[in-house]
Amino acid sequence: MTIDWFLSTMHWFEKFLQTADSLQKNALEPPTMPKIAPDELNDMPTLSEMDGVRCLHFNSPWIQGAMQISNPANLVFLYTRQMMAWLLFLQSRDVKHISILGLGAGSLVRSCLKLTRANIDCVEWNPVVTEFCYHYFKLPRRQARLTIAHEDAQRWVNSVSHHDKSQVLLVDLYDYTAQGPVADSLAFYQDCYKVLSNIGIMVVNLFGHHPSYKKNINNIKAAFSDRVLIFDETEDGNRIVLAFKGPAIQISKEDLIQRAKVVQRYTDLEGVQMAKELIKEWEKQSKKIKVSPNVLYV
Repeated sequence: MTIDWFLSTMHWFEKFLQTADSLQKNALEPPTMPKIAPDELNDMPTLSEMDGVRCLHFNSPWIQGAMQISNPANLVFLYTRQMMAWLLFLQSRDVKHISILGLGAGSLVRSCLKLTRANIDCVEWNPVVTEFCYHYFKLPRRQARLTIAHEDAQRWVNSVSHHDKSQVLLVDLYDYTAQGPVADSLAFYQDCYKVLSNIGIMVVNLFGHHPSYKKNINNIKAAFSDRVLIFDETEDGNRIVLAFKGPAIQISKEDLIQRAKVVQRYTDLEGVQMAKELIKEWEKQSKKIKVSPNVLYV
């Protein structure tokens, strides 16, 4: 351990306490109008690095994304790997278009470029974050399959030019507080539904302990006719939600596990563990709606 590392750690801890105090005060204040542009101070990216992992922050200790320097396409955090669980239900070769709302450190973009041949649209309202990812997070500046749009994600999904286009929609929209998503209305999720083609899956990153969680779940279920599967909360507090569009999916537990083994064989994802978690979630749902727990039906 060096004195520089110690001072850096103390600096981040001090920032953490300041941010926690600010969040507590903000929770007691009345809601403000939605932001229409990135905040010049709080939404500006900063870096930290430790044990071979480079992290993105927005002027706070909260980690907004991370990259393993020796293996940039590897997904560092469990919640980001769970966001790729759509691979359990869709063949990667059949996925022609993926939309990603929120660039972060580019983790999902790098993973999708590696694991699929799909064209990818990424929506990131802050061009400084994109430039940051080019320089520090191995985001390819020239990649024929990747388009990055610098605009508000809520407006982007509302545009009819983006509807009926993607088989996969990944939603990870957080600001510097890294707590509740910045877009969570029923209208937003209804527009997300429209972005998907006739067969598609939306995957959303939520925080299970945040007051906005229940509102988000209710709005997602309303927009997707209750066709939802939810992972257990991770150690970091993330809860990943899968929402389905198109013909009903019926798959036996055994078949899902077999598909998960294939995913696990060809990727760095914990396919089998993810499948078991989703089966467990389905078993809970099946008791409520009184259907067979042996066949996953969404």
